[in-house]
Amino acid sequence: MKETYTTSDLAFAAYLLTSGLRLIVAKRLPSGKYHFELEDKNNKCESLRLEFVNSEFMKYDNNLKMLKKIMYS
Repeated sequence: MKETYTTSDLAFAAYLLTSGLRLIVAKRLPSGKYHFELEDKNNKCESLRLEFVNSEFMKYDNNLKMLKKIMYS
């Protein structure tokens, strides 16, 4: 059983932290992509991903991205 979960999604990593998971690694790869590794002893991350997609947090993140595009275009 894998006890860590890896993602490059900044918003989802923040959601996992907010949900109580512990951050193990946070770095930027040479490609510029984010790399987050979180402790996932109970294999909760996959079910939390579905919860995240249907949450207000996801709507907030999408609106934040849209506003950034407006401001920087």
